[in-house]
Amino acid sequence: MAADIDFTAFFDATPSPYLVLDTDLVIRYANRAYLEATKRTGPELIGKYFFTALPANPGTAADAERNLKASLRRVLDTGSPDTLVLQRYDIRAPGRPSGYEERWWSTIHTPIPAPDGTVAWIVQRSEDVTAFIRSGRARRLTEEFTEREKGMAAELYVRARELHRLNQELREAHSRARQVAVALQEAMLQDRDLTRHDDNIAVRYLPATRSLNVCGDWYDVVDLPPDRYAAAVGDVVGHGLQAAAVMGMLRSALSAAIRAIPSPAQALEVLGLYARSVDGAMAATAVKVLIDTRSRLIIYSNAGHLPPVLVHADGTCELLDQATDPPLGARPYHVPRPQAGVSYTPGDTLVLYTDGLVERRDEDIDAGLGRLTSVLSRHSGLAPDPLADAVLDRLGVTSGAPDDIALVVIRL
Repeated sequence: MAADIDFTAFFDATPSPYLVLDTDLVIRYANRAYLEATKRTGPELIGKYFFTALPANPGTAADAERNLKASLRRVLDTGSPDTLVLQRYDIRAPGRPSGYEERWWSTIHTPIPAPDGTVAWIVQRSEDVTAFIRSGRARRLTEEFTEREKGMAAELYVRARELHRLNQELREAHSRARQVAVALQEAMLQDRDLTRHDDNIAVRYLPATRSLNVCGDWYDVVDLPPDRYAAAVGDVVGHGLQAAAVMGMLRSALSAAIRAIPSPAQALEVLGLYARSVDGAMAATAVKVLIDTRSRLIIYSNAGHLPPVLVHADGTCELLDQATDPPLGARPYHVPRPQAGVSYTPGDTLVLYTDGLVERRDEDIDAGLGRLTSVLSRHSGLAPDPLADAVLDRLGVTSGAPDDIALVVIRL
């Protein structure tokens, strides 16, 4: 049973200085030890941007603020703790000629995740080691040191060097893992056999901006001669190489299924059965559409994914949400999936996408869908390639987003 703890009282009682920042680097909490260490009051810090409330000393090297910002940015990007060893960061002291008092800190930034895995808060623990640095003996252990000073020196420098080395190795490992995952995704997503309709189709894939958040978003386009072709997008739960590998297996399985069974619902049924045998594939989402150019009909089925958008030539948008079912493998037993059809007029545009395009933190998904349909309505006259670029630009994700984005734009 969890203890009933008042964490504000707990942090106020601890002798170590603690600060809590939100993702905009605004100070949301400072314990008593932090206020005492910085000689500030709560109103002087709470609710203020960190570097406004605690500006760096302009009389020192610019490295102080740059290093602190870089550490905070690494925490936001990686979702992992980051350590700054022996960082000078002076505090304001109006009574001094320079207006600042020299201070040295050993700082650890630790992320607190939100339910979706993204960083919600950053806890800063800053130990003031100024007195030790000023002793002039920080780089040598002699008999003049007291036992306490020897312990501090050994712990500070041995741990600092080790933490710095481990942090660097972790950053390099994370970077390599992300590069491999992105390369794997891009290699698989470039594999498509459509040629007759290439001029009418634009595809985009943007990996997540956070270095550890390479995910399992994918798209696929399949030619089904003589007068049909199919498209799909999907999203695998999880991050990293495992998600990328599962993405490749599900994409290949669905691509094969639609060739053998040209029914979106039945193809997703086959994929759902297959997903049960693949570790990490459960609860993945996908939407499959079949376009019949002779009858001018779109047939679709949706396994827990966001609805495709049919943009008519006059700019009106229609969400294809009449055949939605739970994600892959969500049911303990097999149930036929629903399927729906909608007619289209030449010149209409079909848009498929993954949730990274429209989902935003602390916002209802309907707001994101509303933004997407508004952009599509305003730019419905554009050809697929410029329309895809306009969507990414107007939704503010041209340079990527916290989650992967897959986008397929088809001019019918």
